[in-house]
Amino acid sequence: VQLQASGGGLVQPGGSLRLSCATSGFNLDRCDIGWFRRAPGKEREAVSCIVNSDRSTYYADSVKGRFTISRDNAKNTVYLQMNNLKPGDTAIYYCYADTIKRYWGQGTQVTVSS
Repeated sequence: VQLQASGGGLVQPGGSLRLSCATSGFNLDRCDIGWFRRAPGKEREAVSCIVNSDRSTYYADSVKGRFTISRDNAKNTVYLQMNNLKPGDTAIYYCYADTIKRYWGQGTQVTVSS
């Protein structure tokens, strides 16, 4: 099982980024998958996920209306579209997948600064 996150970078406030999480070794269509983030000096925060059982989505209050999670089963990839980014979104973003256990990607840095 592998998860490879990418797409992070430096962006100005109000800008956008799209994170990708390329997966392999399991059936993406049969698991919960999502994103956490960890900002410097802060606890890890759940950002968004897709619940496999009913295909529902979850968003942290801090990102609702700005972030959108999606997945492409044909490409075995999960995306996090992040719009109207704020300095408070600066963090390392990690994707995960729940199969027989939780697997994590390696993280991608997002920095929002002018």
